[in-house]
Amino acid sequence: MAAKKSSTPNRGFKVADQIQRDLTELIRELKDPRIGMVTLQAVEVTPDYAHAKVFFSVLVGDADATQDALNQAAGFLRNGLFKRLHIHTVPTLHFMFDRTTERASDMNALIARAVASRSKDDDEA
Repeated sequence: MAAKKSSTPNRGFKVADQIQRDLTELIRELKDPRIGMVTLQAVEVTPDYAHAKVFFSVLVGDADATQDALNQAAGFLRNGLFKRLHIHTVPTLHFMFDRTTERASDMNALIARAVASRSKDDDEA
């Protein structure tokens, strides 16, 4: 028996994208001092729309404190999403710090060091 096909193939991606846009606006309204300059990197929604992982990065501030603050405000943010989204189930939000930018910065530093040491070796030879 074939698996049931969704009526709209990319609906999950569209919902995740809309959640990301709406959350960006809602987070700006939060007054918690632990939440600094937050950028939402991605949102992953489960197929049943029960849960959403929200990946974020922080330009200024402590990532752990920001994650705690966002997870504490998740109920408020979910309520705001409920008022904006017109879907049957608004997912429970789980905020996770996205370390991709940190890893990219570390990789760039490693590459720069390797290039610098290589140019030193070439100069000495």
